[in-house]
Amino acid sequence: MSEIEAKSVVYCGVCTFPPEYCEFGGSFKRCKEWLLENHTELFEQLYSEDALANATSSLSLETEAKINQDLQKKQAKEEAKAERELKKKLSSKVIVKSISRTKRKQVVAISGLEVFEIDMKKLAKTFASKFATGASVTKNAEKKEEIIIQGDVADEVEEYISKMLEEKGLTDVKVEQTEEKKIKK
Repeated sequence: MSEIEAKSVVYCGVCTFPPEYCEFGGSFKRCKEWLLENHTELFEQLYSEDALANATSSLSLETEAKINQDLQKKQAKEEAKAERELKKKLSSKVIVKSISRTKRKQVVAISGLEVFEIDMKKLAKTFASKFATGASVTKNAEKKEEIIIQGDVADEVEEYISKMLEEKGLTDVKVEQTEEKKIKK
């Protein structure tokens, strides 16, 4: 009896489907670009002129036109969604708030980062090690996550977040710094 070899399957780096099924996902255009960059031979096998002609040869003209129209509609929706997300990111702002506690103690609260798909826990851990203070992720009154850092490090935090957003290509995002004093009871 001969040994059975395991079959190697390529998965898309964008939608995580096998490339044959990327067209059923929501990001077909980006999937095709990824496949062309990373697996050109598979791209040629699936999307070359000959492969597309063979795949559509059994379809009637009306069916083929309908499929193309649906595909264009899906791609337009995907592009509109990506544009809306980018506008949402650019219109939002990050708020770095200094809050006075007892006597000379202060904490810094950072909110508005959830829009940018940033892992808040990792960022809190980065701030804790960078500034040698305590940092944690909590929910604020609006039920959104915010990072609380102990100590008066608001200026350094604002500078770090600005650099981080610039690295992501979001230079138009406002990083606003405010100050709040706690009311004595």
